[in-house]
Amino acid sequence: MKRALLLSLTLTAAAAAETFSGTVVDVMCRGKDLAGHTRECAVTCAKSGYGLVTAEGKFLKFDESGNARTLAALKKLSKEKDLKAKATGTLDGDVLKVESIDFAQ
Repeated sequence: MKRALLLSLTLTAAAAAETFSGTVVDVMCRGKDLAGHTRECAVTCAKSGYGLVTAEGKFLKFDESGNARTLAALKKLSKEKDLKAKATGTLDGDVLKVESIDFAQ
């Protein structure tokens, strides 16, 4: 019974994951010029956390693990500006619980 419930909850959570596209920016710089925002600034301002600004202008703040995943990806990224990405996860209010993030090259 417990295994069936756990499996059901796991499948429900997996089914709820969505993919969101936009520009990754650190929280401190979210109101600034997104196209000109640099990877270096995003890495330097990592302590403020990250989020994704959608095409509609909505800011989706990342959860703790999403911040860690984003920082790791930014450190490996060769692109310096226009930090477009697709983030997959689940929304909890305005917070995106990030499962994966892929930056456009």
